[in-house]
Amino acid sequence: MSKGTRNALLGFVAGAAAGALAGVLLAPEKGEKTRKKIQKNVKRVSEDMTETIGEKVDHLKEQVGEMIDQVKEKTNQVEEKVKKEAKAQANASEK
Repeated sequence: MSKGTRNALLGFVAGAAAGALAGVLLAPEKGEKTRKKIQKNVKRVSEDMTETIGEKVDHLKEQVGEMIDQVKEKTNQVEEKVKKEAKAQANASEK
């Protein structure tokens, strides 16, 4: 995850949490209702964060998998070139 994406995600989450908390705390309700609302909002934000982070982790896993496949492919290409060159050198030295 790039630094900009991470900062945007953290900014979004912090803003959502701060907005929800401010809304609940400034509402003219009894303390018990306010606490229940805070708990509900914290749970919702936590679930949203977990989902978003899970999606980012899945995307990152895909990218790492693709990079590993590319490295394997390049390694195989280099191996084939080295084998061909070694065979060519061996044939040249026999002549």
